[in-house]
Amino acid sequence: MATSEQHRPEIVVGLVATPPDYPAQLVARLTAELADRLAERVGPDVRWTVREGWGDVAPRRDGGVEALLDDLAHRRADAGWDVAICLTDLPLHTERVPLVAQASTRRRVATVSLPALGLRQLRAVRAAVPDLVGRLLADASEERVPPSGGAPAELAGRLAAVHRVVGEVDAGELRYVASRLIGRVRLLTGMVRANRPGRALLGLSKLLVGAFGTAAFALTTNTIWRMGDTLGGLRLTVIMLLGLTALVAWLIIAHDLWEKPDRETPAELARLFNLGTILTLTLAAAVSYLVLFAGTILAAALLIDTSVLEQTLQRPVDFTDSLILAWIISSLATVGGAIGSGLEDEHTVRAAAYGYHPEPGGWRDEKDP
Repeated sequence: MATSEQHRPEIVVGLVATPPDYPAQLVARLTAELADRLAERVGPDVRWTVREGWGDVAPRRDGGVEALLDDLAHRRADAGWDVAICLTDLPLHTERVPLVAQASTRRRVATVSLPALGLRQLRAVRAAVPDLVGRLLADASEERVPPSGGAPAELAGRLAAVHRVVGEVDAGELRYVASRLIGRVRLLTGMVRANRPGRALLGLSKLLVGAFGTAAFALTTNTIWRMGDTLGGLRLTVIMLLGLTALVAWLIIAHDLWEKPDRETPAELARLFNLGTILTLTLAAAVSYLVLFAGTILAAALLIDTSVLEQTLQRPVDFTDSLILAWIISSLATVGGAIGSGLEDEHTVRAAAYGYHPEPGGWRDEKDP
């Protein structure tokens, strides 16, 4: 059995993450299972070896997908890989539509834009990468790269709302693009997913504690009780939205999270980065608000005696009054928490910026000797 394994031709597939942050996590998970998937879907008669790395691959901003593929091709040649696939969280476009993936059979490399895959990125990557490898090997002309056997699978048939476009000049350049409307929505949701809102939520922990302290103090003020009783639902909604907007805006300004166009960052890419940052912070702020709201209701039940509240409002009260009271106090406490957000850990808050990518601990870069 071992002798048969040694005599089977070997194909080395390189998986590259850029930047080595969220894409590196997907690469690490995919590396552990990709060889079996390739044997099942591309060719069982070869030994599949999967390498993972990042290294000096792909400018993060300028140059677009072609520069990324060129860098990836150099990395593939230097490492001695047969083909290379790059997973990136960079939102890519071609002719103003989201680019899901691009394969270059001439260079034997391909890249996948994770945000363009939407929310279920790991599932989509598991479907896309084996098909891209099969496509790259199907047209390989070097004898040391064995043919995969059979027609390569078609990526566009596995992912919804994805279409295949053949390069006008080079037929070996294959682009897989998303539809204009659904693709843009999926791109934005995918950017938020890749930016990991949970990390931003943890970054607001100190702010949430401070806001809850403010809310607990406000619960003891009968002026707030009367204010909540007189304000209608519309004005309470406006106050809540203003509080959340103030929180997001203050976080962006205080921690310099706004991406500015420059020589390395095109204006379109800067706009996408900023939109991804705003959506991530808005989601984190909204979840923080719900946690604060629930905590305020619980605190109101413990601290406020119903008879005292009825005496202040001069009418019978029920659970609806507690909800309204928690609503206005949570909104006001959110504004106070926004002012105190400058005390948050700089690196933790900056992780919410889409253009900020710290290198993960424990990530390795496999290079063949």
